[in-house]
Amino acid sequence: MKQNELMQYSCPLGKAMSALGSKWKPIIVLVIKDRKLRFGELAVRINVISRKVLTDQLREMQTDGLIIREEFKELPPRVEYSLTEKGLALLPILYQLEEWETKYHVYDPEKEKDCKMLLEKREKKNAIV
Repeated sequence: MKQNELMQYSCPLGKAMSALGSKWKPIIVLVIKDRKLRFGELAVRINVISRKVLTDQLREMQTDGLIIREEFKELPPRVEYSLTEKGLALLPILYQLEEWETKYHVYDPEKEKDCKMLLEKREKKNAIV
């Protein structure tokens, strides 16, 4: 069933999963948290996502009422993203998912990379620049 079809039904879980259906949307929510971030800041913090995909995901999240896109009439143009009340309400749920995964996940260093290693790489890269 396509995401658009799923939205036509009144199943709350189906609508929630449709709004968060991509792998990037929960990550974007966790990165924005309770602050305002510009597009470039989001792109740097989630450096494994292409700018086109990030743009598409932000548009969908705005349509779904998860984020606010605030445009400033300045030169150069400035746009900031923040979570709506609906988006902020997802934070505790996503934190619980992280805890659940941490509790039940068995880490296999041969098959996967550790998040800590990714963050360390990013910190080293930013320190070099």
